Amino acid sequence: MNALLILIGKLFSLASKTVNLGSGSTWPGHVALSFNKNFIKEILARNKDLKIILIAGTNGKTTTGKLIQTILMGNGKRVFQNESGANLLNGIASSLLLHSSILLTINYDYVVFEIDENTLPLALKELTPNYLILLNLFRDQLDRYGEVNTIVHKWKKALENLSKNTTLILNADDPQIAYLGKFRGGESVPPLRWNRIDTSVFYFGLDDKTLSQKSHQHAVDSTYCPNCNSKLYYNSIYYSHLGDWECKNCDFKRPKLDISKYSYYPLPGIYIRYNTLAAILVAKQIDVGQKHINSALHKFTPAFGRQETIRINGKRIQIFLSKNPTSFNESLRTITSLGAKNVLLVLNDRIPDGRDVSWIWDVDFEDYVNSFENIIVSGDRTYDMGLRIKYAIYNSELRIYENLNKAVQKLLREVKSGEIGYVLPTYSAMLEARMILTGRKLL
Repeated sequence: MNALLILIGKLFSLASKTVNLGSGSTWPGHVALSFNKNFIKEILARNKDLKIILIAGTNGKTTTGKLIQTILMGNGKRVFQNESGANLLNGIASSLLLHSSILLTINYDYVVFEIDENTLPLALKELTPNYLILLNLFRDQLDRYGEVNTIVHKWKKALENLSKNTTLILNADDPQIAYLGKFRGGESVPPLRWNRIDTSVFYFGLDDKTLSQKSHQHAVDSTYCPNCNSKLYYNSIYYSHLGDWECKNCDFKRPKLDISKYSYYPLPGIYIRYNTLAAILVAKQIDVGQKHINSALHKFTPAFGRQETIRINGKRIQIFLSKNPTSFNESLRTITSLGAKNVLLVLNDRIPDGRDVSWIWDVDFEDYVNSFENIIVSGDRTYDMGLRIKYAIYNSELRIYENLNKAVQKLLREVKSGEIGYVLPTYSAMLEARMILTGRKLL
């Protein structure tokens, strides 16, 4: 049956691309799992030499995945990834299907899967990764995920059953992620000893006080100790609740970092540093040499919508996916440092974005928007975003367009030749804006 499902799925994907209906990155897997709920397990069982790298977190999954793929391919490895951001089980099934032969073989060395936060526990029941990277947890789509603590509880239970053969790569600067390093096989390790009791757990984070902020952003999420619930003390704050933290009550503190800096980062932004360090730490565990890592980072090009640049008539439009308060703040912080003048903000409330858009009031627009000359607002919730910006501005021009195509055209008119216009959209808005700019559907 699986051979037939693979054939049908490949034909469906080809047809979808041919008529420009998208990449066919989810439906083949959806159909396969509908007919065979064990499709993922059975395909992986036939390809035991395929090494699996699994990435979870609120922000940065796609970029981190592409960084790892670029580094490994630069080292001569054969690698594929669920590149279109299809990060549910049907996306994993589709990716395996599209890279399998009719004989059910996968002729690759590594697969890099990014996985939705809510889906990680389900994915770990279907596959055993060789490497599991946990990037961060921020408040995102509360109507779907719930609070950060809800996700942490689900992840903790999933890690209790995680194979000892899986290497954990954790963001030490996120207290909730570091806390998960205490649990392997259902055993809780004492706080003072946990970070080095298990040699298959490695930590990345920043150690540069020049990047530290003076205080927490308004949209901070996890500043209480996950071990005893006391208020955490921060020696450095890099953004949101990420930083060099410690609990004065129970001695739970940021674990020792295995990597904290690198000589080159392929994109601007502090959040990119975290993604890069995570990718390098994985590469080092795979014994990729420094030369190959450096070369790959210098050749890296961003994934769709993640600082992706689209060139039109001598002008450049750069897209920064901004899907929750933390990612929006970091996008604003980054484009401000780049001297942004013309900015398009696009707010949708579709299923991939989350129906509740009240989170826009947690974004620190007041700290950034008045440095821009022109602000254009569009999307399904145009007037919600317009009202939010109206409260924040005193020095910029605000224009509101219900029609996204008209908003994009206005941005193009405002951007002068040789300049960069910036688009900060939520997820579905990013796909829509890209289609307008490129004339091609992505999903």
